[in-house]
Amino acid sequence: MGKMTLEELKKLRAEKKRQMDMRDPDNKTIQVVVGMGTSGIAAGAKETLSAFLLELEEQGLANVSVRQAGSLGLDFAEPTVEVTVPGMPSVIYGNVDAATARQIVHKHIVGKVLLEDHIFDRPAADIVRPAADIVDNR
Repeated sequence: MGKMTLEELKKLRAEKKRQMDMRDPDNKTIQVVVGMGTSGIAAGAKETLSAFLLELEEQGLANVSVRQAGSLGLDFAEPTVEVTVPGMPSVIYGNVDAATARQIVHKHIVGKVLLEDHIFDRPAADIVRPAADIVDNR
């Protein structure tokens, strides 16, 4: 990498600051956790993380926190991503490549619709259903 101008350095600094702000969970209502254990990284989790950061920035979604974690316990389905959106069940998606990460942003985070073909873990139906429904359906 050659010498950078002051303007290029300022631009790079601003870009990196935006990316770091996305990882700060304070005042964020939506959480995305990318499994970055060794098997996740080997399966492409770095590209998945980058795709989430880029797509969320392009969509202007400032209320989403993107964090890294170790293994999410589903090594056979790496890269794995846990998504928590208020009013929806917390879901772990598996086999999340860059294209799937963009789909998660558009369908799950923005559209509030689960991507059924990539779900590998979520709470049981009786946990997700409202308590009134459980009592009425005994």
